[in-house]
Amino acid sequence: MDTSHKKPLFTRKLIIMESITELFVRSIFTENMIFAYFLGMCSYLAVSKNVKTAFGLGIAVCFVLVVTIPVNYLIYNFLLKAGALTWISSHFANINLSFLSLIIYIAVIASITQLLEMIIEKYSSSLYNSLGIFLPLIAVNCAILGGSLFMQERNFATVTHSVIYAFGSGIGWMLAIVAFAAIRERTRYSKVPKPLRGLGIAYITTGLMALAFLAFSGI
Repeated sequence: MDTSHKKPLFTRKLIIMESITELFVRSIFTENMIFAYFLGMCSYLAVSKNVKTAFGLGIAVCFVLVVTIPVNYLIYNFLLKAGALTWISSHFANINLSFLSLIIYIAVIASITQLLEMIIEKYSSSLYNSLGIFLPLIAVNCAILGGSLFMQERNFATVTHSVIYAFGSGIGWMLAIVAFAAIRERTRYSKVPKPLRGLGIAYITTGLMALAFLAFSGI
């Protein structure tokens, strides 16, 4: 049986899988929202004093990213960008609503964050109280908005790529804040020089962690 006609299809699928895997790994390590772009640093520094709380916030940020980036991808590609409305009629081919993208992204993020806040308050009051003001502030977390803007800038081929990028970025952000919280818990029992206590040693630790994550660029 001749299967030569199947080889190009198999090759294309393999290339797609490799690109998705590469995108996922890069979004976690070499393009980490915190260590590569320093996005979401406010929450990263403020809620990283306890591993349990940091993990809860990391899960919340990951969830918001996974929901908002694909939704914003669909909105941008089917409603906002130049020629996106041609699926309605060819008369709308010249309409470009991309100038609305920023405000639309913020509205979607705020809506999802509000929904997440209500869910956490209902099912985990202890986590809700631990996160405090930083839970609703996910809506203005620059890592969340940055993910949607990077999605628009990189012009992903499919919604699957946007989902993988969102999930990888969320895992990367969560990994960073949980690892940082674990280190901060240990530094409480270390003899840190008095001028570096608090934010001083936190900034130094963050810089060293960024260098460590940068080493993954050689993979």
